[in-house]
Amino acid sequence: MSKNTKPETTSWASKTIKYLWIAFGAMVFGFILFVWMVSVNFLGLFGPLPDFKALENPESEVASELYSSDGLLLGTYARENRSPVSFNELSPNLVNALISTEDVRFEDHSGIDMTAMVRVFVKSILLGQDAGGGSTLSQQTAKNLFKTRTDANQGFLSSIPGLRMLIIKTKEWIVATQLEKAYTKNEILTMYLNTSEFGSNAYGIKTAARTFFNKTPAELDVQESAVLVGLFKAPTYYSPVFNPENSLRRRNTVLYQMVKNDHLTQNEFDSISNMPIELDYRVQNQNQGLATYFREVVKADLLRWTKENIKSDGTSYDLCGDGLKIYVTIDSRMQKYAEEAVAEQMAALQQKFYKEMGSRDPWIDSENRVIPNFIENAVKRTEAYRLLKLRYKDNEDSINIKLNEKKKMRVFSWDGEIDTLMSTMDSLKYYKKFLQTGFVSMDPHTGHIKAWVGGIDHKYFKFDHVKQGKRQPGSTFKPFVYAAAIENGYSPCYSVIDQPVEVYIPGQPAWSPSNADGKFTYERMTIRKAMAKSVNSVTAYMMKKLSPKIVIETARRLGVTSDLEEVPALALGVNDVSVFEMVGAFGTFVNQGEHTTPFYIDRIEDKNGNVIHQFTPKKRPAMSEEHAYLMTYMLRGGFEEESGTSQGVPWSLREGNELGGKTGTTQNASDGWYIGISKDLVTGVWTGGDDRAIHFRSWYDGQGGRTARPIWVKYMEKVYADKDLGYTKGPFPRPERPLSIEINCDVYEKESQRFVEFDYDSKKNDF
Repeated sequence: MSKNTKPETTSWASKTIKYLWIAFGAMVFGFILFVWMVSVNFLGLFGPLPDFKALENPESEVASELYSSDGLLLGTYARENRSPVSFNELSPNLVNALISTEDVRFEDHSGIDMTAMVRVFVKSILLGQDAGGGSTLSQQTAKNLFKTRTDANQGFLSSIPGLRMLIIKTKEWIVATQLEKAYTKNEILTMYLNTSEFGSNAYGIKTAARTFFNKTPAELDVQESAVLVGLFKAPTYYSPVFNPENSLRRRNTVLYQMVKNDHLTQNEFDSISNMPIELDYRVQNQNQGLATYFREVVKADLLRWTKENIKSDGTSYDLCGDGLKIYVTIDSRMQKYAEEAVAEQMAALQQKFYKEMGSRDPWIDSENRVIPNFIENAVKRTEAYRLLKLRYKDNEDSINIKLNEKKKMRVFSWDGEIDTLMSTMDSLKYYKKFLQTGFVSMDPHTGHIKAWVGGIDHKYFKFDHVKQGKRQPGSTFKPFVYAAAIENGYSPCYSVIDQPVEVYIPGQPAWSPSNADGKFTYERMTIRKAMAKSVNSVTAYMMKKLSPKIVIETARRLGVTSDLEEVPALALGVNDVSVFEMVGAFGTFVNQGEHTTPFYIDRIEDKNGNVIHQFTPKKRPAMSEEHAYLMTYMLRGGFEEESGTSQGVPWSLREGNELGGKTGTTQNASDGWYIGISKDLVTGVWTGGDDRAIHFRSWYDGQGGRTARPIWVKYMEKVYADKDLGYTKGPFPRPERPLSIEINCDVYEKESQRFVEFDYDSKKNDF
């Protein structure tokens, strides 16, 4: 028996080894077959893989970027806030931190790290220890680029537990090796950083660096790079904003990995690891940064453009995913000065308004009586009320209970945001008491909008008061009456007496406006002086001489596009207009009679920098060069005539300078306006409540010279102080040809009897 034992044992061992080899061979063959079946999506069981074309030109959603005329990124439009960078725009600290932590053999493998896979198999599967995922940067890039883990890329077998992840991993192995063949290591690393999520609505390293540290990727230091690389493990759990202790611990782990891989010395680690994380946290959204109102206005225009323009492949442009670069005419420095000027004046004006208001509500009628049920009626126009009506089927009792239910909320104040308890009714009442503004500044020669402020805070007040909002312009409409007069042969020195004027309209009571102070001086004055002092009676007389039809035709030609009623009261600005169109119209005077429609989008480029649309301003002749110059002379009267409404402007602005301007105030001071002109800029300002019933009780305090004009003054002071902008003081350009009339009105006033028309018969020149 002993002689036969050894052969039998040897035979059994040989068979065992043979079967093991067969099993191993079968496993290898089965795995190869499995990989092949996954790669071709056999019978549709595994889900699709990207085709070769997609691998050669991988696409990911890229945010479109909005740039100012001086090259500053104003904001982005995106579903995923992502902006790509190239490898040479990355900090070496970032590259070293990434490779040290995520894929130490990145430079050596071809997409799959077999050493890491064996480690994961032994530790994670056999020993039950956490050894990480073993994915290479190439595999993670494949996952980011081609969404390998989404349901859209899964097949029938993906529903089987355990098999789903094996199929996903296999796809990522396949795509990773193909990426390695198509791209360099630097390109793959850059694609990974451009496609990764960092939390806080930051996708891609460029947005992440800006969001957490307000830096470019090239500017990141070692510890900042380590913080961002640490986010790859779990963006929320390791967020330096929401979980700072976790983030600090993870940052130091990344730094230690850099020590292990000779990218950091032990002494450097000891020093940096004790440092706190210092953030400059700025989540990218349309409520923060410069030109928030403007960015929303441009977005609406761009969405229309994407619908009207088609790409070469026949598809529509995607504003939120195509990575367009939009260049606008806004100058970031001037925008900053405009926003500062608005904030400085409106904060002070609000305090003045609160003081005048006291404990009384500011919504008042023409007799200064508080309007009853004002808030109760206003709430019915809100979205909150509409949704409650749908929810409670018009049950007013239930709706009122919800409207008055207090809840935690954060509200705006000029001293910073306030956390408080308020009901919907409380917050509506609170917000209705705020004064608003609209501000726009334009280069009249090019039509380029240089600054745009649509309100006091875009986060809390979305309505844009530059273009979207329209209000009565009051006396800022008077220059169109005088422009019509100039065009019809009247000189700026033409004299009229300040006395009551009656205009009779068939079937209506006579129109006889009073002056702002309710008095008439019976003084003879030039129309230049009358416009400078904003005398209503003289403007009414000129309207009577000309007719509303002629004034409307003139205003239309100059650039006013809103509906205008053919009534005598038009002379005093009773029809609603926008700040946007008023600035465009006043710009015609400065631009020597040529009207340029205000213009704010310069060009659009694709993500590769190719210009796909160049916008051009719309220009047309609107009045003669001489008449336009005479209107700048008329508008200068506010500064140069005695008691002109711009006399309060500081001498520092006026010295060595020609400026023009017109104040405007509606009858109950609901609206305060100022439009100022220089040889290079036309700027319009409106102030008032969101509702016309909300205004100063005192007309004196609510007039445009006290509410709106200070914003213009502060803005112009800042613009002139910044020598890099290139705006200088000086005279308005005179026409090339000599003027056909004399405009030395001081001489004319001394001989004014020769120029006065005593045509005050109320039955003449009526409409």
